[in-house]
Amino acid sequence: MAFEGLASRLQNVFGKLKSRGKLTEDDVNEALREVRLALLEADVNFKVVKDFIARIKERAIGQEVMKSFTPGMVVVDIVNKELTALMGGTQAKLARSNRPPTIILMAGLQGAGKTTSTGKLAKYLQKQNHKPLMVAADIYRPAAIKQLQVLGEQLKVPVYAPGADVNPVDIATQGIAHAKEHGHDYVLIDTAGRLHIDEALMEELTKIKEAVQPDEILFVVDAMTGQEAVNVADSFHKQLGLTGVIITKLDNDTRGGAAISVKAVTGCPIKFAATGEKMDALEPFHPERMASRILGMGDVLTLIEKAQANIDADKAKEMERKLRKAEFTFDDFLEQMEQVKKMGPLDQILDMMPGMGKMKDQMKNVKIDEKQMARTAAIVKSMTKEERAKPELLSPTRRKRIAVGSGNTVVEVNRFIKQFEDMRKMMKQFSGMMGNGKKKGGMFGKMGKGGRFPF
Repeated sequence: MAFEGLASRLQNVFGKLKSRGKLTEDDVNEALREVRLALLEADVNFKVVKDFIARIKERAIGQEVMKSFTPGMVVVDIVNKELTALMGGTQAKLARSNRPPTIILMAGLQGAGKTTSTGKLAKYLQKQNHKPLMVAADIYRPAAIKQLQVLGEQLKVPVYAPGADVNPVDIATQGIAHAKEHGHDYVLIDTAGRLHIDEALMEELTKIKEAVQPDEILFVVDAMTGQEAVNVADSFHKQLGLTGVIITKLDNDTRGGAAISVKAVTGCPIKFAATGEKMDALEPFHPERMASRILGMGDVLTLIEKAQANIDADKAKEMERKLRKAEFTFDDFLEQMEQVKKMGPLDQILDMMPGMGKMKDQMKNVKIDEKQMARTAAIVKSMTKEERAKPELLSPTRRKRIAVGSGNTVVEVNRFIKQFEDMRKMMKQFSGMMGNGKKKGGMFGKMGKGGRFPF
């Protein structure tokens, strides 16, 4: 999870603060010292931390907190608002030209994931019913053109690539002419990167910028680079005039300082964050939602958006009916598991649920291994059609056959079947308590015994 270390520290600090009842100025100062240390450890820019703490302190020791019935919660609310403002306040949307195509210049150092991010952004635009064209203007890095072409084939997005013998400025201008001729409404120009900033790189990017007059200049930066990523982004911004930033590898970064610092230092908003390796793992960056996740409040809006995009509403309604009446079969389980997997890695989904941050200790033994999900699916697929519909048919002999067929042990098969039966019973009881199933159940309704998910 992104910001895991920072989130854990801050949630611990504010948990103590909220339990104290009436707060003194010393209580607030002590908590803010912890916040300051947590932010510095997360590699947030020193000056950014200093200004951030000063703003919170000014508000936190004011009358609104000391006279409140829930002072600790008021302080958390202040930190939430200030953290949101620090990361940009509101979502910075992608520009769209009144005279298509909209031209996006992709810039960044070599190794930051620029070419892959170009593909991910094309995939994102495709989902928004746009018709993007990718332009291969990186003629220096070995296989850069080929990489973009492979991504294009995978995504079914056209790639304009006249070859490594053509000048990058000419490739960019010809690519735009090609886009106009073929009705593309977005052009993504993948430019060359270097291992460090140099005059040749900046001169070339400046020439491309002057030639094509892009609507967006997006800087792709690796979150794991830490504070150095912010310094590089600032250098690029001063020379090119960036309009936004794409942060990659945010799912792997336990510090997250780059994401928190980049807007404050450069003035450029983070427009997208890459949260995984898959081509659809690029999300618009919402400062208010990220702040909420860091403070353990969840991110319900993103969770809902993921569900709406990946889960069939009619199937979900039918699943709810089956859960209420205990008609939920192994086939239904398999289908629901596949739908939830489309939403992304389960640990990321759990992080979006309010309050899950407080349950980290209790959930240390929770099994959310993607490989385990595949092994569980193999168990179900090794059953006959009749066995999937009627779990009561699963005799010891049949279970042994299923274990052999799925590459699991009989113990693992028995454990899964028991967890499945427990889940089905619990969901029936739960729906009864909620009054004829007014609240929906699902795969997260039950964790199997021993702190494991039933897959």
